[in-house]
Amino acid sequence: MKKAPSQFVKFTKTKSNAAKKEEFKAEKRKYKKEREEYFEKKKAETRKLQGGTDGRSRMGKQAGDKPVPAPVINRPESAGTMPLNKYIAHAGICGRREAADIVKSGVVKVNKEVVTEPGHKVSPQDEVVVNGKKIFLAKNLVYILLNKPKDYITTTDDPQKRKTVLDLIKQATKERVYPVGRLDRNTSGVLLLTNDGELAQKLTHPSNEIKKIYAVTLDKPLDKKDFEQILKGVTLEDGLANVDVLAYADLKDKTQIGVEIHSGRNRIVRRIFESLGYDVKNLDRVTFAGLTKKNVERGKYRFLSEKEVRDLKHFRKGK
Repeated sequence: MKKAPSQFVKFTKTKSNAAKKEEFKAEKRKYKKEREEYFEKKKAETRKLQGGTDGRSRMGKQAGDKPVPAPVINRPESAGTMPLNKYIAHAGICGRREAADIVKSGVVKVNKEVVTEPGHKVSPQDEVVVNGKKIFLAKNLVYILLNKPKDYITTTDDPQKRKTVLDLIKQATKERVYPVGRLDRNTSGVLLLTNDGELAQKLTHPSNEIKKIYAVTLDKPLDKKDFEQILKGVTLEDGLANVDVLAYADLKDKTQIGVEIHSGRNRIVRRIFESLGYDVKNLDRVTFAGLTKKNVERGKYRFLSEKEVRDLKHFRKGK
């Protein structure tokens, strides 16, 4: 069987069991060290808050890579000020960029005065009202990974009463969470939902180049000419579209394509193939920011482990 080009080996090459085992051990050692440093830092912070004494408090040993028993991570209220759009995002209403649009629309009041500047400074003591409803900073942070099925839209509310991804997780938490980024109605796969506005902003900002991998099924085999054109870049109505990696996921079936991309432009993967005359029959996001839908059935969800949350918050650009 013909081998895939070396730059596509990530989609086709499998590692030996021994190599996988060694990688697992190395990763386990790495995160064990990180956990120890993390809890030592927490202990130091606690001693500092208690005037230099250890308060006789001890933190229990953590469970390594296993999910934390409770899906909520506590965050103390900030004593300082922050931009109004950041405050709204931390209240679990939406992401920071969407919050800026809400502020500009004139539906936000601070201490009974309408404010239209997203950068307006507010503190936890201020009264902030959005669309007539008072909001509060979220103290309990929730992180949910959903394996989104088709026919669900990625929004918190739909005037047309269509099914939304929040319908699938309504039993998961009482906290108000929202999707990080978007998957269109006919796209399935990994979707993160949270009320952590700061993390949501980090994962959706273009400058951070968050990687996503998609499994694409086309209506006909992708020929060599179009394959090479996609690697060079395809000009769409909103500019040049580039992919990071392109590969035949199955060398015997060239309708099955693997695509790695960091662009967050709307429907970018579908539009790349459609511009060359292909119909995308199925589009599934298998990886987002290092998160996969492994062991999560379609339409089901799970809470992120403490390790996964830590990885997301300390990711490096392009990872």
